Amino acid sequence: MSRFPNNLFAGRRYAVVGLGRAGVASLRALTSMGALTVGWDDAGFARDQAEREGFLVADPGPDIGDFDALLLSPGIPHARPVPHRIATAARATNTPILCDAELLYQAVRGAGSRARFVGITGTNGKSTTTALVAHILTRSGILNAAGANLGPPALSLPLLPDSGVYVLEMSSYMLERIASLRFDAAVMLNLSPDHLDRHGDMDGYARAKRAIFANQVPGDAAICGIDDTPSRAMRATLPRALTVSGQVPADIWCDAFILRDRHGEIADLRQADALPGPHNAQNAAAAAALCLAIGVSRTAIASALMSFPGLAHRQELVGTIDGIRFVNDSKATNADATARALACYNRIVWIAGGIAKEGGIAALAEFFPRLAATLLIGRDAPALAATLAAHGTPYQIPETLDRALPAALEAARRTKAEVVLLSPACASFDQFSGFEARGNRFRDLFGLLAGDQAEVA
Repeated sequence: MSRFPNNLFAGRRYAVVGLGRAGVASLRALTSMGALTVGWDDAGFARDQAEREGFLVADPGPDIGDFDALLLSPGIPHARPVPHRIATAARATNTPILCDAELLYQAVRGAGSRARFVGITGTNGKSTTTALVAHILTRSGILNAAGANLGPPALSLPLLPDSGVYVLEMSSYMLERIASLRFDAAVMLNLSPDHLDRHGDMDGYARAKRAIFANQVPGDAAICGIDDTPSRAMRATLPRALTVSGQVPADIWCDAFILRDRHGEIADLRQADALPGPHNAQNAAAAAALCLAIGVSRTAIASALMSFPGLAHRQELVGTIDGIRFVNDSKATNADATARALACYNRIVWIAGGIAKEGGIAALAEFFPRLAATLLIGRDAPALAATLAAHGTPYQIPETLDRALPAALEAARRTKAEVVLLSPACASFDQFSGFEARGNRFRDLFGLLAGDQAEVA
């Protein structure tokens, strides 16, 4: 690994709007490559922090047409539901609106490196698949750098040599803002309703996700999940794409948790402790397909699957009390993600709630018979309670995670449940700064609750 040349972007001008972690990392990287940058954030504290680091902070809106591109934070809309005023000015002046992954690609190619790019998208599972691909590559001795929507921001990643591989998790927000970024291997895992306010409708959301394949050329690997109807519809528009599934026959799929392809068995996922459930079977199939496409051996893939440690906040086993497992699945911020967790257990004390997505938890009704007890927290607990009541499913509303954990342990002991599962099916911003903070609080509360009687994972 090495640094990008300090004159790589000399003479270019970039406006960086949205000075969170990725925005500030972009200012650092672009400046270090010789570009002239201007940063802006609507929040005064973010502007002050960037100024303290020595960056020029000013509103670029009036002069946006003089910039080579607007690097707009993925969370800031450029079209729906209401475009940011600077994005509106950029569109009026035909100034490109890009994401940091696009500029990483331009920098890598501009520096002369032919390092390969692997892209992962989908409604759910993309973080696990991204981390799993990076783990397989590392265990196989292949130099790689993983990040973008997961982990380090794209422009904080180092310059890799020709033999290196970038593994990028791509959100729909980022995929709307690529121009030349071409993935040597890319996968679209699955599709379920999400971010519809941003994309207009499900068709718009699917178009954004499909952009991961937009710049591929013959010889590149396009891979598509087929475990849901919208994904199968996308696959029909990609005639040369390989298919992956955690449930049904495909180019790479799982049959009773045996990962296989047309050549036979690849791995027995029952031995992969960090990959429980059919959804992780699909994640493993996708990771295997991507790694096979860039030349990793079947043996190396199988070995790495067994040693994968998993990701925090994604069905993370925190520990046990009296044989009851406490599982942190705080990353499950919508019903589809929670369905994947509920499907893994037979008798559950479920902690859910926060800011509900459209449809709430109605789609989870098939799992309600598995619930030994349900504890609801957060702003939309009453709405979730109404859904449970309509199905005759008991619940409590402790309102906060701090009160929910002791009640969950008591309920699990009383009902002989096998697991206490935090899988909220809701966003966290009513009570926490993000799903990570919510999951970390669950961990901390478990530690306080457990004392000396727990076997901490």
